[in-house]
Amino acid sequence: MDNIAKKVLETIDADYAEIRLEQSETTGLRYIGPELEEIGTTFVLGGCIRVCIKGGWGFSSFTDIGQALESGAKACELARLASGDGTNLAPVSPVVAHRHWASGTDPSTISLEEKRDLLKSYNDRLLSAEGIVTAYSRYRDIRRTIWLYTSEGTRITREEVYTGVGVRAVAKDGANVQQGMHSFGDQRGYETVLNREEEVEHIIKITRDLIRAPKVQGGLYPVILNPQLAGVFAHEAFGHLSEADFVYENPQAREMMKLGRRFGPDFLNILDDGSICGENGYVPWDDEGVPGQRTSLIRDGVLVGRLHSRETAGRMEETPTGNARALDSSFRPIVRMTTTFIDRGETPLDSMISEIKDGIYACDFLGGMTDLERFTFSSAYAYKIENGKITSPLRDVILSGNVFETLHNITMIGDDLRLYGGLGGCGKGGQSPLPTSEGSPHICIKNVLAG
Repeated sequence: MDNIAKKVLETIDADYAEIRLEQSETTGLRYIGPELEEIGTTFVLGGCIRVCIKGGWGFSSFTDIGQALESGAKACELARLASGDGTNLAPVSPVVAHRHWASGTDPSTISLEEKRDLLKSYNDRLLSAEGIVTAYSRYRDIRRTIWLYTSEGTRITREEVYTGVGVRAVAKDGANVQQGMHSFGDQRGYETVLNREEEVEHIIKITRDLIRAPKVQGGLYPVILNPQLAGVFAHEAFGHLSEADFVYENPQAREMMKLGRRFGPDFLNILDDGSICGENGYVPWDDEGVPGQRTSLIRDGVLVGRLHSRETAGRMEETPTGNARALDSSFRPIVRMTTTFIDRGETPLDSMISEIKDGIYACDFLGGMTDLERFTFSSAYAYKIENGKITSPLRDVILSGNVFETLHNITMIGDDLRLYGGLGGCGKGGQSPLPTSEGSPHICIKNVLAG
């Protein structure tokens, strides 16, 4: 790879150039009901070249390494067409490194038969449960090796290995159809998907609770979000607003996201951290060769940072944060989150619940949308809180509001921080699902519109 990359870089006349090569092996299995609908492994080898000339970018990808020289010429041609008044990339030191993945059992060493038996055991447990009419179960592992070379001297080889399982149970009572779902996955090896029977049983219980639960009565409530739902809120409602490409290109966002603006109480801290080994969002170096790192977005309630590529950092005269990421070698890197979370507070969950006379305990994430500062999220399941105790289940709990008002309305943050990965990922600019993690402790928010 070194000789090919060196030869191609020598032919490119540009302010900046990078070559990214990638080899991946993906194994997927899927049950729909009792039937194994998908099983197989795919191998992909590809690459891309990105160049910058006078501020204009050119990008060309290829699936045959023999096309690399031709792709380099094409990328230069495109960059010249887009060139403007100058290249402005924030400076970084070149990195020469090799990171070998060694965080657990490599799933590529496990037979397809063993993976099938594991997934089938989870699926059969769901299907055999009383009240469950069907189930869906999915397994996936991905092993990627990425080589990055830049015209500034960076030479990085890194390995990534993701393993995950997602399960879903469905219950039905006449026209009332309810589902419970759960996903677990990260970069900690095949062990991540083993011994998850208790979580599968929890999904069965949730699904049964939902089928008999009444709809929530609409109104304003104090709401406790569990760590997974609070983490999704941090990612979807706030994290995307912190991505500097969005901020730089959007005058309304620049006004909203001014550094130094107060966003919440003194005990609110939100971070993005690409350096947490084993998480889905672990990025030792991003796809520009910038080290993954911890970036404070909100510190003590005040906006203090945002997420950058080298280009957005250069244009905004700030520091690169290691957040330039691409889904694979057929895409150019754009600003993306890594592991985004609300930091640990001090309030135990029991104390939080005891403070609420009439409220809602909303758990996990079913779906939702954001539109600048507005958000709407559906919790996967929920319970009433009455006189300081969690009581009966609720369904169809949809939470909506303004993200900035909601951050200001956080009244308590728990002491039980948890991070989540799973099989899914983040979507942006047609690149989905990019592996990310999110998390939070339990958080309590006043005056949340639920309906």
